[in-house]
Amino acid sequence: MDLGIAGKTALVTGGDSGIGWQTARMLLEEGATVVISDIDADALAEAAAQLDAPEGRLHHHAADVRSLEQIEALRDAVHDAVGAIDILVQCSGVTGAQGLFHEIDDDGWVDTLAIDLLGPVRLTRAFIDDLRGGWGRIVYLTSEDATQPYDDELPYCAAKAGVLSFAKGLSRSYASEGLLVNCVSPAFIHTPMTDAMMEKRADELGVSFDEAVESFLSEERPFMELGRRGEPEEVASVITFLCSDRASFVNGSEYRVDAGSVATL
Repeated sequence: MDLGIAGKTALVTGGDSGIGWQTARMLLEEGATVVISDIDADALAEAAAQLDAPEGRLHHHAADVRSLEQIEALRDAVHDAVGAIDILVQCSGVTGAQGLFHEIDDDGWVDTLAIDLLGPVRLTRAFIDDLRGGWGRIVYLTSEDATQPYDDELPYCAAKAGVLSFAKGLSRSYASEGLLVNCVSPAFIHTPMTDAMMEKRADELGVSFDEAVESFLSEERPFMELGRRGEPEEVASVITFLCSDRASFVNGSEYRVDAGSVATL
């Protein structure tokens, strides 16, 4: 299927692994020029090498989304390398501070919100003029936690709910200018972030990694009817669709890629 994005230019944050990396791969396969960004320059360079893109179609620039100065530097580097972008895919994020509410201090909240909520806001502000050019796409990676919060990671839940609300409002502001804004909300995907969560769980319970995954699914995510973690490409395929001409009537939506994890409509 021709998605109609050949020749478009995309910026994918959180692009050094997982969902962001797979999204960059799929956009490249569809003929887009892609810039990937993440916080670790070395990991980012390695990720770019693994993508093995045609010459001139892939660029990378490290940036910390907590820093307004680094986001502005990212914007300048992107414009120098490829010009204005048509697509922004915001995948960068962290689980952040964990524990029950009374166990998380102010720094835990501030750090999580700075990455998971203010990061998308600042990136959007930096590139909004590019995306208002008559054809634009923004896709934010949110989470099942945005609509089904869990009591041991409330800063992350609140941040993702904030992104969902931000995206909905933004989708009303610029649709008449051709900019479509949507969200994709995955649940328990096979990424470095959930690997770290399961390694911690395995240590705490004194079990193997696989046993930690199995117990997490049965005890914490009982509505994931497929009984497994999702794969990054299963999320990236939905993101790529939302970046395309095929999604030309989709705006202000949340697409859940969660095996049924969210238990309500």
